[in-house]
Amino acid sequence: MKVDVLLGLQWGDEGKGKIVDVFTPKYDIIARFQGGPNAGHTLEFEGIKHVLHTIPSGIFRENVINLVGNGVVIDPIIFKGELEKLAPFNIDFKKRLFISKKAHLILPTHKLLDAASETLKGKNKIGSTLKGIGPTYMDKTGRNGLRVGDLYSPNFKEKYQNLMDKHIGILSHYDDFEYDLTSLEKEWMDSLEVIKSLDAVDSEHFLNTAILSGKKILAEGAQGTMLDIDFGTYPFVTSSNTVTAGTCTGLGIAPNKIGEVIGIFKAYCTRVGSGPFPTELLDEVGEQIRQEGREFGSTTGRPRRCGWIDLVQLKYAIMVNGVTELSMMKADILSIFDSIKICTHYEIDGHKVTEFPYDVNDVVLVPIYIEMAGWKEDLTKLRRYEDAPQELKNYVLYLEKELNVPITLVSVGPDREQTLLK
Repeated sequence: MKVDVLLGLQWGDEGKGKIVDVFTPKYDIIARFQGGPNAGHTLEFEGIKHVLHTIPSGIFRENVINLVGNGVVIDPIIFKGELEKLAPFNIDFKKRLFISKKAHLILPTHKLLDAASETLKGKNKIGSTLKGIGPTYMDKTGRNGLRVGDLYSPNFKEKYQNLMDKHIGILSHYDDFEYDLTSLEKEWMDSLEVIKSLDAVDSEHFLNTAILSGKKILAEGAQGTMLDIDFGTYPFVTSSNTVTAGTCTGLGIAPNKIGEVIGIFKAYCTRVGSGPFPTELLDEVGEQIRQEGREFGSTTGRPRRCGWIDLVQLKYAIMVNGVTELSMMKADILSIFDSIKICTHYEIDGHKVTEFPYDVNDVVLVPIYIEMAGWKEDLTKLRRYEDAPQELKNYVLYLEKELNVPITLVSVGPDREQTLLK
């Protein structure tokens, strides 16, 4: 069996949580392969909205295993809070939820370092969620991080204290940065018991054994391609590899075990935080999209920047991920417009550009658009793609032709039932 991958093709917030939930009945295991509590995967069904940060989005489906992979960084406090919010739904976590021993832990001081660093950057801040993600990955690559498996080590306290001492030393260099570590540390220590109550596994063996036994596995990505540490709009990116290749390092799966790659994108574009955004609309239209789409961060609550769909960016994301099929989200939001714009290429220094450039931070970039008729029709009651207005079908057909990848799913609302399969 091959491992299928589902990931975001824009700047995150594409709607991955919903689609993982929709696809989960086809799989035996859902595995998160990177990121941490900076993710906010939203699922909605039976009139209830759920937001997951670390737990894979297949957790609500019975008889499906959910794995937090080695590429994920875990904040024990946030993780405990997630489990508490799910408690009323009688989910058997011991049976359904596993954690990789190699996943790294976010310490209280990681969050303090994140906040201190972002404050120091001032107007050049990258828009961090201040969850301690970056500093945790820095310790990981610096080879002195703390992992889930260390919780079971007889010298855990020593490892913990060594890392804390290092962090406190770094924090001492930030002038006027005040903090109270005592209360943070107690809550963090208490939350470790929740993690220890679950099964920690050697996830690479766990998954490869599952592959050999014919289990169907879906790898769930967080954030989006344009936030990838290597291929995103650097330096305004996250600290992990959000692309398909991150599945291999984030789960211990060989490249030849990757099957279908499902790319998720919105029918328009959004971005949270700082950084370049070629099709951003700083006008009434952008505000209309924000309000209609309720575009506010599920993790931070920050208003998302909004703009038209960008085919230069999408083609780039499809290329680096090897996308085999597409899911288009939030088509219902564009129902408010008479016409819809699509960015087909950029103009830089008077030249037409069709490839996403190396650095979009320091160039004057003008997006060039075509315009298509909107559908001006409520899509939220649709349950079959065949019943969709022709204008929506025209939009989908145009995108399929330009992107050269089939769009197999169109979402017309937040609920799992509001999903049209082509």
